[in-house]
Amino acid sequence: MSLLQVKNLVVEFPGRRGTLRALDDISFDIAPGEILGVVGESGAGKSLTGAAIIGLLEPPGRVASGQILLEGQRIDNLGYEQMRHIRGRRIGAIFQDPLTSLNPLYTIGRQLVETIQTHLPVTEKEAKARAISLLDDTGIPAAAQRIDHYPHQFSGGMRQRVVIALALAAEPKLIVADEPTTALDVSIQAQIITLLKSICKERGAAVMLITHDMGVIAETCDRVAVMYAGRIAEIGPVHEVINQPAHPYTAGLMAAIPDITLDRERLNQIDGAMPRLNAIPRGCAFNPRCPQAFDRCTQERPDLMNAGATRAACWLHDAHAGVPA
Repeated sequence: MSLLQVKNLVVEFPGRRGTLRALDDISFDIAPGEILGVVGESGAGKSLTGAAIIGLLEPPGRVASGQILLEGQRIDNLGYEQMRHIRGRRIGAIFQDPLTSLNPLYTIGRQLVETIQTHLPVTEKEAKARAISLLDDTGIPAAAQRIDHYPHQFSGGMRQRVVIALALAAEPKLIVADEPTTALDVSIQAQIITLLKSICKERGAAVMLITHDMGVIAETCDRVAVMYAGRIAEIGPVHEVINQPAHPYTAGLMAAIPDITLDRERLNQIDGAMPRLNAIPRGCAFNPRCPQAFDRCTQERPDLMNAGATRAACWLHDAHAGVPA
């Protein structure tokens, strides 16, 4: 049974010059205890997908069609107050910059206690004990003393741990982590990744990990969805997607990762840039940059189809068409 199901999600931004479609028919699911990585270049729609799931789309953005289901219950059509309760209680969110998630005027203890009491029926004393326990679990040393400190008294890595403790405060079933390690140095990144994996394992929570870092994906995730221009280009088990990419875009991302065993003067790159929302080409959005594009790619847009161990939105894997000449 999937904990989260996203079905044919379309997100649009109405404007004076017409409506821009930022997410176009996105579908995926996440099982309890699973970490799904969502990867792609800037502007692919990764963070927007996360924002739609947690109900924090910036106006005038809106879910135009499709469904988001959490444990079988539809949540994309709920009112603000209903969604606010679900957001703390059943969905936890971890953002890129911990300073935007923490109030600089309150101690971290006050922020944790308030969050816990908002969502769980506990006394202030019980909430404080739980807050200290959460800080301990997330690796904050001397948690009982540091609970009375303010956000500015913590380093970047420690602040991110506090944000993770906040996200876990009400024992959510789903955690949406949007670039949780980007602002941190490499050794702290590894600690945060280990922490997310252990949380997933011990609590049976599902994690949607949004990042542009394939190294983080490889270390952390069970499955990965590769996004391009508001659509999923490829989705499958992380080992297969990384080692045998089925979509030319995924193959380009993999080839662009530096390999310390090879002596190369230049890194591989994908020529061109992600198209703007108002200039997405006909057919497959990747076709102007694709070294394997053929006529059909410029005319018809492919949906996800079976491609070995993964699923890819690429005409190269259309079993009915044969291989293009």
